[in-house]
Amino acid sequence: MRPSLIVTAFAMALAGCAAKAPPQPASNLQLPSNWRAQAAGVGSAPVEQLWWQAFGDPVLSNLVASALARNGDLRVARARVEEYRARLAQAGANHAPTLSFDGSPTRTRTLASNGAPYVTNVFQAELQASYEIDVWGRLAKLTDAAGESFRAEQASVDAAALSIAASVATAYLNLRGLDAQLALTQATLALRAQSRELARKQFEVGYSSQLEWQQAQSEYHAAAELVPQLQRQIFEQENALALLVGGNPGPIARGLPLQDLSAPAVPAGLPSELLRRRPDIARAEHNLAAANASLAATRDQLLPSFKLTATGGGQATTLSDFLHAPTALWRLTALAAGPLFDGGRVQAQTDIAGAQRDQLVYTYENVVRNAFAETENSLGAIYRLRQQAVENAARRATSAETLRIAHNRYRNGYASYLEELDAQRSLYSADVGLLQLKTRILVASVDLYRAMGGGWQPVP
Repeated sequence: MRPSLIVTAFAMALAGCAAKAPPQPASNLQLPSNWRAQAAGVGSAPVEQLWWQAFGDPVLSNLVASALARNGDLRVARARVEEYRARLAQAGANHAPTLSFDGSPTRTRTLASNGAPYVTNVFQAELQASYEIDVWGRLAKLTDAAGESFRAEQASVDAAALSIAASVATAYLNLRGLDAQLALTQATLALRAQSRELARKQFEVGYSSQLEWQQAQSEYHAAAELVPQLQRQIFEQENALALLVGGNPGPIARGLPLQDLSAPAVPAGLPSELLRRRPDIARAEHNLAAANASLAATRDQLLPSFKLTATGGGQATTLSDFLHAPTALWRLTALAAGPLFDGGRVQAQTDIAGAQRDQLVYTYENVVRNAFAETENSLGAIYRLRQQAVENAARRATSAETLRIAHNRYRNGYASYLEELDAQRSLYSADVGLLQLKTRILVASVDLYRAMGGGWQPVP
């Protein structure tokens, strides 16, 4: 038999000694062809990377930029990337040979064969080079695992940045919504103060009853009660937003008022494209790839390792001889080492790695499904909220006309003041609903941009 065939057969026999890795479970993930919810006004382009600028508010853009530069959670995520960059460099260094040296002057007093003591000096220095031959690719697999983990952490930073940008935008839009509600409530309070004064005068001259005067006072206090409540919510929202942008709790600058903010067009995209747009999906994919590489490296621990070592140096009994004419020493070693019996430890470790890999398979599928659900919910929210806004506009127009008729009837003596108060409450409720719907539509747009990846692109 030829030597090459013998070597090949020997290598195949050794490869069969590797631990048995469990197969990866089959995926039951199905990609929908289209979105279930379809919102009106779908754009022709995907999400831009600086998507928050589409709202047209420079203050919002500045807040997001500050958060991306100063947010504490994002800085922690970036530090983890540097950690995994170093881990990747450490794994890559295992492919290179190692070079070391040692030097040792030694003075010894011992006994000769005749029982007389004598003293000897030994001066020695050695240079050692060692290299492990990666016959089975175990070191390469460990490097692949480290590389995939590093890329997963890079995707984690991008996912954190997307989440923080969306959180800042949501917090700012909610803040502007509360500002608008506070302005509306303060204007309503001023009108209720005028109505209360009018009801008091009419009661004093006997034109109306005490019931109408008391009802006008009750409506005034009800509106006044809402002012500190909204001011508290604004105060807390400002503090939360200040923390998001990496500062201490404090006031927040304002930009465009709520009525001047408009939701950008719904970005285009199919479900299949979402798999390459979201950093959290990329993170789950890289984690799965790292687990597969780690599983392969763990499985190969039962295979023998091969290492070459070369040592060279000099030795002398005096310092002068050591410096000028030492005796040359050298040693070459080819080492093959492998386990013969480990009680099933490596197989158990392989089974553990396989189970961890399976968990990441299911995690990946869950992340993808969650991404589909978030996008569907955001598209559906925008569509339904716009429908709700149409009905709210009709309701507000009706409430305004009702208030006009009630006011004329009361002024001409055909109805009590209670009818006008009811009409005022209905109009105020419709106005508050209008502001809340405007805010929710803007926030739903932010949620959609977040769900569709926020313009993220994978690192080439």
